Amino acid sequence: MFSFDALLQAIARQTVLCVGDLMLDEFVYGEVSRISPEAPAPVIAVQRSETNIGGAGNVARNIAAIGARCIFVGLIGDDATGRLLETELGSEPRIEPVLVRDASRPTTRKVRFVSEHFSTHMLRADWETAAPAATDVEQRLLDAILPQLARADIVLLSDYAKGVLTARVIRDTIDAAKKLGKRVIVDPKSANFAIYRGATLLTPNRKEFTAATRNAAATDDEIATAAQDAMALAECEAMLVTKSEHGMTLVPRGGEPIHVPALPVKVRDVSGAGDTVAAVLAVVLASGANWATAMRAASAAAAVAVSKNGTAVVTPAELRRRILPHASLAAEEKIIGSDAELDERLKQWRREGLRVGFTNGCFDILHPGHVKVLTAARGACDRLIVGLNSDASVRRLKGESRPVQHERARAEVLAALEAVDLVAIFEEDTPLRLITRIEPSVLVKGGDYTREQVVGHEIVAAKGGDVLLVDVLPGFSTTSLVARAREGLS
Repeated sequence: MFSFDALLQAIARQTVLCVGDLMLDEFVYGEVSRISPEAPAPVIAVQRSETNIGGAGNVARNIAAIGARCIFVGLIGDDATGRLLETELGSEPRIEPVLVRDASRPTTRKVRFVSEHFSTHMLRADWETAAPAATDVEQRLLDAILPQLARADIVLLSDYAKGVLTARVIRDTIDAAKKLGKRVIVDPKSANFAIYRGATLLTPNRKEFTAATRNAAATDDEIATAAQDAMALAECEAMLVTKSEHGMTLVPRGGEPIHVPALPVKVRDVSGAGDTVAAVLAVVLASGANWATAMRAASAAAAVAVSKNGTAVVTPAELRRRILPHASLAAEEKIIGSDAELDERLKQWRREGLRVGFTNGCFDILHPGHVKVLTAARGACDRLIVGLNSDASVRRLKGESRPVQHERARAEVLAALEAVDLVAIFEEDTPLRLITRIEPSVLVKGGDYTREQVVGHEIVAAKGGDVLLVDVLPGFSTTSLVARAREGLS
């Protein structure tokens, strides 16, 4: 399992081959103040407009924005829109565009008219040929795709049904990728999931999933059941169903479903949110993270994307702020007074589908090393509980001269940190009783421990949880700080 910073470092080493339908997204913003006398329709007084690389190109932009490299293969026409997209993609330092030109079709272009005040899409005009590429163009696409596979760490097919991902292109790309041991993620458009046979992961939204499975998929259990049949048809390893404000559900073959709730956010525009999810899933999985970590990152990225106008990208700083959100409680509410109070908080968090993390220590004099561990711990979960040794426990472990600060003072300092959601003081020498009661999904300690040395690792592993070891920050320890302070006073 990764800390957030380690994950970003791993992402920066990845290359994604993205293949799909490229388009230009234009947004025209204005105010709606009257109805047209010629027709019963609103009139938009235009105030501004913007253009973005859209469709699979937006997937490529998100891959690059988060820090990975992207080889992008797409299709353009011989027109001004195609030349603009070619220039824009070429100016992205982490995107390597490999574009096939087809003079027989226009470059796909979508113009959306949006009410600025209400963030409401009023009208969309499309220029496109939504038909499969001709046989000769199809071959040129494969000639562009297949030589790039060896350079990629993962392959992402972004299907908008505009002609690039024909049945032959999909089949030949997946088969060639599998021969090279490359995983393939597909953001599908076709209701026939069988054409994506052999892909690693399919990421339909609920509407696409319902159309493909002919199942209402009204509940998570119904999604899980229908997904097993769909995966058997598609011969894929997992199915991720995105559910807008209801979060996302991943169903692995032969495993338990994983549900991740949507993060609370003011939605401005959902355009391109699916692109962001697919991009972040690809780079995080390529980095070696597990399904749950990839889903959490994708959910956080989606929350950032829908909070922006237009077709947007997500930066590492924005993702960090979403994965490490503001504290959910005031400092005085974070210090737990009893097991019953702890149980009540846990019950509420689990009802909301939140992932609970745990770390512990004496935290006698809070220093940057502590802050690094706590921040990394919070990045691996939705709610972080910190177990704090009582004064008596610290004395038994550290000697009669410790702690320097009494337990309430130490608890209040910890509770003031945004990374910390609850502080639970324990009297024992180890937090084993507390870990047994909490059953955290993530158990975090500094990297000066081994996994086997972490108290409670067996309990967490037995419940399918993770143990995260965070590299220690050299030069910082409470014992050395106390010693230096006493030397200065002597």
